Amino acid sequence: MDQAVSVNADPYMPSDSEGHGSRWRNWSGFWLLGLCNNFAYVVMLSAAHDILKQQGSHNSTSPTPATVALHVEGGNGGNRSSYDCNPVSTAAVLLADILPTLLIKLSAPFFIHKLPYGFRVLVCVATAIASFLVVSFSSTVWMSTLGVIFASVSSGLGELSFLSLTVFFSRDVLGGWGSGTGGAGVAGALLYSALTQAGLSPRDTLLIMLVVPVAMVISYFFLLVFPPSFPQWKCREAESVRGGDSQSRRPLLDGSDEEEEEEREKGAEGVFIVSTCEDKVTGPLTLIEKLHVIKGLLRFVVPLGVVYFAEYFINQGLLELLYFPKFNLSHAEQYRWYQTLYQVGVLVSRSSLCCVKISRIWALSLLQCVNAVLLFLSVYYQLLPSAWLVFVIVIYEGLLGGAAYVNTFYFISKETGDRQREFAMATASVGDSLGIAISGLIAFPVHRYFCSL
Repeated sequence: MDQAVSVNADPYMPSDSEGHGSRWRNWSGFWLLGLCNNFAYVVMLSAAHDILKQQGSHNSTSPTPATVALHVEGGNGGNRSSYDCNPVSTAAVLLADILPTLLIKLSAPFFIHKLPYGFRVLVCVATAIASFLVVSFSSTVWMSTLGVIFASVSSGLGELSFLSLTVFFSRDVLGGWGSGTGGAGVAGALLYSALTQAGLSPRDTLLIMLVVPVAMVISYFFLLVFPPSFPQWKCREAESVRGGDSQSRRPLLDGSDEEEEEEREKGAEGVFIVSTCEDKVTGPLTLIEKLHVIKGLLRFVVPLGVVYFAEYFINQGLLELLYFPKFNLSHAEQYRWYQTLYQVGVLVSRSSLCCVKISRIWALSLLQCVNAVLLFLSVYYQLLPSAWLVFVIVIYEGLLGGAAYVNTFYFISKETGDRQREFAMATASVGDSLGIAISGLIAFPVHRYFCSL
């Protein structure tokens, strides 16, 4: 075929000009959805050091309402550790940010098809708005944590929903989604760092960011060009029972018949369940079929989880301990720029799918583990002479993490049978969240140990 057909769409073939315009609109739409979906999540992690610093100061000295973040120029006054520690690790914010996402990703793939995509997006928008409002007006740690949880719910539900949504479009929208999520990292971390460092009130900064959920609504409902058969406000299961899938779920052919044959051969080898008579099977997946798909996903999910375990152990467990008092930035500013430069690396690698594709995700996980070990030793023995070297390392760390994410979902999309793809894309999203959650749990004792030195 000369043109890609939407995986789950009716065989609607637009003219060349319409097809090209639609593809760019869809790519741009998914880029903006990725940007908006991850924005609140990134802002909360970028503000983690300041959230804890401010709330600690509020609880001990100030009865007045506090903002989420504080532009801290000095060290932690009551801390006797050589690492200038917060009383609580930034891993506390990480866990509040990731555990709701993890719970959603573990459970939702088994029932989320009963909730139409339009309603899912509205829930994501509502919880994102709530997160910015609650955190910006918070005066206690528990209020800030509640706001972070809202951001986590929005991000988790959005990620698994939008990854599932990609199966209704040509595969290149995955590149747009990956680049957008990377862009969220840079935009969120850089905007927070720049505005707070410039002296703008942190509360005002977060309130300005309320435009992001609005942009999500515009991107989804007005920018994307949906296939005619797309069930916007209808239950996905009902569509399948009526037999719509027998015609609408078709292979995505980007090139020759050889690629189709190659993908079917991979399925026959047991990568996923791809039957030669797949087109005759309709209706939602059974529980046994879902478990079989999950088994096939392990070779992607496990390496992705290891990559994210290592990088978030670095980001939320070690980076706040890499403080250079003689550098021309305060501790809080150094931490914010670590997070910002890490997100720059993520953006570059998540935008690279059109240039390079990496199928050996396990190699990326190995390299990220090496990073974690080297930085752990650097913190323990205080080996690094300057923050400039840390800046370079975190950019490299972001490159590895971003490449692992976007290539994982690209190859899952490519190697999964049409009928299983929507479920597989949603389920595989648990890999990064599981790795992040485990890293947050381990970062607590590591933080406590170093702060006792």
